[in-house]
Amino acid sequence: MIRLPARAVSRRGLIQGAGALGAAALILPAGMRPAAAQPKSGGTLRIGVGHGNTSDSFDPALLEHLYIQTVSVARSNMLTEIDADGQLIPELATGWESGDAVTWVFAIRQGVTFHSGKDMTPDDVVASINYHRGEGSTSAAKPLVEQIADIRADGQNVIFTLTAANADFPFIISDYHLPILPSTDGSIDPLTSDGTGGYVSQSFEPGVQAIMTRNPNYWKEGRAHADQVELIVILDAAARLNALMTGAVDAIEQVDPATVSMLESRGGNRVLSIAGTAHYVFPMHARAAPFNDNNVRLALKYAIDRQELVDKILNGHGSVGNDHPISPANRYFDASIEQRAYDPDKARFHLKEAGLDSLDVTLTVADAAFSGAVDAGVLYSERAAAAGINITVDRAPDDGYWDNVWMKKPFCASYWGGRPTEDQAFTIAYASGAPWNESFWENERFNQLLVAARSELDEGKRAGMYSEMQRILSDEGATVIPMYNNYVMAVRENVGTPDKVAANWGLDGQRAPERWWIA
Repeated sequence: MIRLPARAVSRRGLIQGAGALGAAALILPAGMRPAAAQPKSGGTLRIGVGHGNTSDSFDPALLEHLYIQTVSVARSNMLTEIDADGQLIPELATGWESGDAVTWVFAIRQGVTFHSGKDMTPDDVVASINYHRGEGSTSAAKPLVEQIADIRADGQNVIFTLTAANADFPFIISDYHLPILPSTDGSIDPLTSDGTGGYVSQSFEPGVQAIMTRNPNYWKEGRAHADQVELIVILDAAARLNALMTGAVDAIEQVDPATVSMLESRGGNRVLSIAGTAHYVFPMHARAAPFNDNNVRLALKYAIDRQELVDKILNGHGSVGNDHPISPANRYFDASIEQRAYDPDKARFHLKEAGLDSLDVTLTVADAAFSGAVDAGVLYSERAAAAGINITVDRAPDDGYWDNVWMKKPFCASYWGGRPTEDQAFTIAYASGAPWNESFWENERFNQLLVAARSELDEGKRAGMYSEMQRILSDEGATVIPMYNNYVMAVRENVGTPDKVAANWGLDGQRAPERWWIA
């Protein structure tokens, strides 16, 4: 067997490794990293989550935020999984091989059953992926699967044929939008509560609460420890913190960084601050005036004090951003790009280039977007005034923010958990026509590079392409990305976690229900 570290191996190395095996599969062992603390079985794990909408559903095409994403991941499995080290490991696939990065053969795990008792088969894999493909699909994962020219079952394997080479493809199908669901006659029911995951749905209230019980037939050894998991939506940061301190919940995500010191000093709780690819953003509608003028966008980028936001909003639990989504934790992060800093004079210069002496805009915010978003908007407004930019901060209700504000208001607050590869980060949020391209920004050169970089097997050339894409977004994009935020979570003393908590998403890569336990 060959273990290839996902971050260290080159695309060329991946393809050569697969080719050297000939007919043998490139198998990645399924063993999990052991934690020093030994998990215990039993009890109820209650988690307070800072996201949720009354429009939430089980439909994997529409998993907008951490609450419903975590519910889905607890109920279901993908073909591959990203572990706490950021490495790719098998999940419902036991291994995969490719000789050219165009045709990928995935061996599908045998002996796995859905909660309903139905055996999971390669046909279920094909139907689950096909749900997101096709002209009629409105899935947020459609940009990720558009590169699939053909998918078919072959015995216990599933064979993907791509439109062009992509050595990152096994990462792509780890995306939480792509759970494997039961199929009938080649189709899935996207609203089914059935799955292969560690927990079985007992009750689900959109935007309120999900209750799940342990799957007694779960195929993963050493996972899904609690007898019951409750995911409880608590949108207000102060209310979440109070729920933790009073014992109403056992763990919370999106802790207000300003409260970390107080929480630690009280005792009885443990704070988890995890740095990764997450970032807080202010997208501008690139098709709407005045944001359709790049000089206006640049003025707004120079009018924000990034370090102040890191110090006051993140309380140091993060770092400054540079208006592109690739963080130092990413493989192709370009540290040579000059860091943009607060500069009212440059902001005024770009206003004049846009033919303006001043600018009046409204920024719609709510702490549902990210903890401290309202205060961040106020600080942004205060600093922008020195450049002749008048930002009116419109505080929207937390409830319904993602339905009524996000991708509807022309300038608002949002957040991203990042993605394990540059291709995913760019494809889902910045490619032309992507359903979650929240700024509606388009750039022909960027789109060309996105497609070309996928197929480029020379590491140096590929790095150059991703560098240029970072520069294009920083200089011409329609999203202000002022800071990379740590995932700041807190657990009570009765909650056990692995020694290493994943940084690819909040709540331990969305997998707290199956990785954490009641101690």
